[in-house]
Amino acid sequence: MQSYVISLGGSLIAPDKIDAAFLAKFRDLIVKHSKNNRFIIICGGGKVARNYQAAAKSIVEPTKTDLDWLGIHATRLNAHLVRTILKPIAYVRVLKNPTEKVALKPKENVIVAAGWKPGSSTDYGAVLLARTFHIETVINLTDIDYVYTKDPKKFDDAKPIKQITWKAYREIMGNKWSPGANAPFDPVASREAQKDGITVHTINGRNLANLERLLEGKGFIGTTIA
Repeated sequence: MQSYVISLGGSLIAPDKIDAAFLAKFRDLIVKHSKNNRFIIICGGGKVARNYQAAAKSIVEPTKTDLDWLGIHATRLNAHLVRTILKPIAYVRVLKNPTEKVALKPKENVIVAAGWKPGSSTDYGAVLLARTFHIETVINLTDIDYVYTKDPKKFDDAKPIKQITWKAYREIMGNKWSPGANAPFDPVASREAQKDGITVHTINGRNLANLERLLEGKGFIGTTIA
C-alpha cells in the first residue's frame, strides 16, 4: 500500500464560498484510491484565513501570533468539513499535532489534519506528517498548474517549472515564513523537506483527473521538487 500526504489548499475548499461540487468529486477520488493507498490530508485555510486576518488588521494591529491563530482555526474548520465527508474511512478526529502518531482501525485509510501552532504553515505540517508517518511523497494541491519562476498572476513573463531541486527552489522563494503568505510551498517547509529527502509534487487540485494520473503513476501536469 502506497502512502501520500496531500496538502489540500484552502483555495480549493472555499475559494469564495465552500465549493461543495469540488469536495464531492475529491471525496469520490479519495474513496476510490483509498482501497490501495493511504492518505493523510492536511487542509489549508486559504481565503477564509486571509479574510479573518484582514478583518483583524482593519480594526487593530494584531501580532503575528494572533494572525497565525486565526489562520490555524480556519484550517481546522476546513479540516472538520473534509473529515466529515470522508466518514467512515477517515480517522475519528482531525489531527492537530503533526508529530502525533496514531493507530488506524481497519478500513481507516485516511487521516485528516489541520494547522498546528503559530509560526508554521500547513505546508510545514505536511512535511512533519510525512516525517512522523515515514512517507516519502507530498502532493501539494494548489490553484495553479505549476510552480513558476514568478507569480503568474502578476507577471506575464512567469515561466512554468516542471522539475526543480530543493536548493534551486529555495533560492527562488527565500527562507522566511509569514502568516497568510501565498507561496506554492512555504520556505520553512521546503527546508525541512530538503533535509528529509521528501519529494513534493505541486499540481492544480481542480484538475482531479490529473491527480488521478499522478496516483496511478502516469504522466501528470505539475512541478516536482526533490
